[in-house]
Amino acid sequence: MYKTKIAGVIVNVSSVHEEIPFPGYAAYCASNGAVKMLCRNLAIELADFNIRINNVAPGAIETPINKSLLANKKKLNKVLKNIPLKRLGKPEDVAGIVSFLASSDADYVTGSSYFVDGGLTWQYEE
Repeated sequence: MYKTKIAGVIVNVSSVHEEIPFPGYAAYCASNGAVKMLCRNLAIELADFNIRINNVAPGAIETPINKSLLANKKKLNKVLKNIPLKRLGKPEDVAGIVSFLASSDADYVTGSSYFVDGGLTWQYEE
């Protein structure tokens, strides 16, 4: 996009752990924090080329990676206590914001992270 000067959109997928700590997973948190800063920096660098960059930062989403969490009611209830909407997200919840950010409806949106987490980021307790 840069070399051909064609406008475009980049949507990164990071995690709520670009913002909140996750004890025992320092490398995971650090790498997601790096994605956040890469997004912000490149949004400024590439704005003149009409290239927009944003992050989507999902929280706990009902996917195969959370299979063991879904099978353990005690752990699941502990997670749900931290989520104001009291449910895990669905892949469609993430897809919706990605679709919006990639669309012309978001033509004036760049350099931001969007948390798809039911409010977890702002109510997280370990």
